[in-house]
Amino acid sequence: MASAAQASEIENAFEIHPLTPAIGAELSGINLSDPQPDETIANIRQALLDHKVIFFRDQNLEQEQLLHFARRFGTLEIHPATPKDQPNPEILRIEHGAKSRGQENMWHSDVTWRAEPSLGSVLSALEIPPVGGDTLFANMNLAYEKLPQETREKITGLTAVHDIARVFAKRLNKKPEELHDQYPPQQHPVVRTHPETGLRSLYVNSAFTSHIVGMDTDESQELLRRLYATAANPEIQCRFKWTRGAIAFWDNRASQHFAASDYFPARRIMERATIAGDRPYFSADS
Repeated sequence: MASAAQASEIENAFEIHPLTPAIGAELSGINLSDPQPDETIANIRQALLDHKVIFFRDQNLEQEQLLHFARRFGTLEIHPATPKDQPNPEILRIEHGAKSRGQENMWHSDVTWRAEPSLGSVLSALEIPPVGGDTLFANMNLAYEKLPQETREKITGLTAVHDIARVFAKRLNKKPEELHDQYPPQQHPVVRTHPETGLRSLYVNSAFTSHIVGMDTDESQELLRRLYATAANPEIQCRFKWTRGAIAFWDNRASQHFAASDYFPARRIMERATIAGDRPYFSADS
């Protein structure tokens, strides 16, 4: 958590309103369409580290403004699901309606199938259904800490495989082998150390994690099933009700999210910019 001095600096730049004790905060008193000084960006980053996901209301950012804000935190990725001919390839448009039911309704962290999964994602709400379409977030540092000591000891040092084809082979209408040519399955620690806070987080998810390396198949699946289920604990979650123009910025290294697809056949249109991260690691000293 931020020191008293850091908290004072943050509060001078904007107000922070926690959503739950575990995760999530709304930041008010700031207009992201305006250029922000380095000190404010540093304070936003600290708020992100403290709360795992932060929200901004009534922003209504154009694509260039969304990209400008996201780039203040690092280099942006291009997702393979992005059409190759769109003007801003760093923008992933997520649109669902009567002809496209939402498919993000599973607990996951974005692009863990990359060798260097993302630092975080910035999601902008363009069109919101009249009811439903909330996104839930889970604190995976608390998910790890709430595990029984015996389980924490068992999974420490283990490695799991993350595979893009588990989700995107069907969505992109490609064979797994085609996707693996460009994005081969990656091995990441089951428990990762956060590169900025030093905290340990559970780092497997039901969307992309396929198995634990060196473990019997049945044992691997049973253990993963138990670990996946930790995100569903309401005590480590927050739930965000979207409004048009709202922004969510989450730390993929320490959280998972679940987009509730309960609004079909209404429309929900979002745009996402994703900030590149680094290779996950585990430190015994953390």
